[in-house]
Amino acid sequence: MACNASKTSLLRSIAKRGYSTCPRPAGDVSGINVKVLENKLVVASAEATVPVTRVSLVLGAGSRNEAYDTQGASHLLRLAGGLSTQNSSAFAIARNIQQVGGTLSTWGDREVVGYTVTTTADNAETGLRYLQDLLQPAFKPWELTDNAKTLLNQLEAVSKEQRAVELVHKAAFRKGLGNSIYAPRFQLGKLSSESLLHYVCETFAAGRAAVVGVGIDINTLSGFAQTLQFPTGSDKPSSPNWYGGDARKDTAGHQTVVAVAGQGGAVSNHKEALAFAILEQAVGAGAATKRGNSAGLFGDAVACAGGSAAVKAINASYSDAGLFGFVVSSDSKDVGKAVEFLVRALKSGAVSDKDVARGKALLKARVISQYSSDSGLIKEVGRQAALTRNVLEADALLAAIDGISQSEVQAAAKKVGSSKLAVGAIGNLANVPYASDLA
Repeated sequence: MACNASKTSLLRSIAKRGYSTCPRPAGDVSGINVKVLENKLVVASAEATVPVTRVSLVLGAGSRNEAYDTQGASHLLRLAGGLSTQNSSAFAIARNIQQVGGTLSTWGDREVVGYTVTTTADNAETGLRYLQDLLQPAFKPWELTDNAKTLLNQLEAVSKEQRAVELVHKAAFRKGLGNSIYAPRFQLGKLSSESLLHYVCETFAAGRAAVVGVGIDINTLSGFAQTLQFPTGSDKPSSPNWYGGDARKDTAGHQTVVAVAGQGGAVSNHKEALAFAILEQAVGAGAATKRGNSAGLFGDAVACAGGSAAVKAINASYSDAGLFGFVVSSDSKDVGKAVEFLVRALKSGAVSDKDVARGKALLKARVISQYSSDSGLIKEVGRQAALTRNVLEADALLAAIDGISQSEVQAAAKKVGSSKLAVGAIGNLANVPYASDLA
């Protein structure tokens, strides 16, 4: 018979707490081991806080690699993460991973597509088996057709703010990095299995990929990585050109969202990229509290405009280019004035030492938070490994942030202000100024 004492809520909570796993203390981050194999594939591994293994296969197959007739291919790669491969059916993948309590998820951006398998540590081998299969997708036509509605639902769920950011990329780069991470509607049902398989052969290259893990030994992960068979792949995409200009889309309603950006910092220039990351936090990366106003230069500019606009900085650093600016959402009658005030603040480059100090503190807090979370760490390590062929540990990254001077942050701000602006706008555009009006 069960003891009645165990039914007491206090004792029950103590019992539950005793079975829980102690999380990583605040500010404590894992060391990261990195290896580069003979085929130039990067392998990186970090310790875990819980007995859960996460392994990601990160491939240089982002939307910047798409041609006009293959737009949306990277979106379909993310969607096809759980579909049949040449060795396993979709049912077998789902059943066997779920049978060991695991999950398979996909993620990506303009440069990479990542597949992540999460399992308990003693079932990592099962997860690795099906992760290996993802290098040989099948893209069966009937499965693509069955997932057409899922693709449409994902497009419907994209917010106006994100669409404005996609449009400002289109205005800035036109092609390559200007390609949206979402499939365009005119491509729905147009991408065939042959087109997708050709895209895979062009982008799945060991020299542009990485295998990263959290909670798995580096030697075990290296052994797995050496068994992977990559298609030949092609050279890296050509360097992007900065054009600037406008990309606009009229929609019904009174809400208008406008994104304005100038040239930012590339990941290849590490110090400049960090300077822009600090600048993002300094000028206002978003409200620090729920329903609060954005602090910094952008928050002050919106307040001066006298409207009720919501604004935050946008900073996108890619391997060989960057984009920096802001996205503002407001009523259509107020948005023009808000944009003009924000552009004036963007071009001023007025970044004080207090702004830089606040930006560094916020950025370091963000880095520590990301490195302290296993789910955040796997993506950060994966993106660094795929783009830079190296991974910085948290201590090294924090030291590098401290080493950025105020003058370097001001130089980043001046670079944005002096470049040709790109404008992406969606909504009621009657009062939205053009890029030429903001010069």
